[in-house]
Amino acid sequence: MTVMATTQRENGSQRNWTFLTNHAHVLLAIARNPTARLRDVADEVGVTERAAQAIVADLEAGGYLQRTRVGRRNEYTVNPAGRFRHPAEAYQHVGALLALFTDQGDAGPAAAGPPAP
Repeated sequence: MTVMATTQRENGSQRNWTFLTNHAHVLLAIARNPTARLRDVADEVGVTERAAQAIVADLEAGGYLQRTRVGRRNEYTVNPAGRFRHPAEAYQHVGALLALFTDQGDAGPAAAGPPAP
């Protein structure tokens, strides 16, 4: 299980947070290891196996993943051409995120959006 960064609040309590969502973490874990068991993905991301299953179902329904049965295991194919869901980043492809956090050099189709500064 992973350890998240914490922020100390003025009242002494702590708040855990990360820049990426659990959906992004699961997608990245599968992109790094397309034959990983969901149990291993869940451990890497720091969620329950049931949560990982629900996230994979969301990613499949959204067209970001395709699951193929190979013998007794699942193998996943990530769609780098899928676009981010939030309107602020909807012009970007998830392939850019995959390229940033994995060894995959192909970031998918070029994004049509605001030019880089």
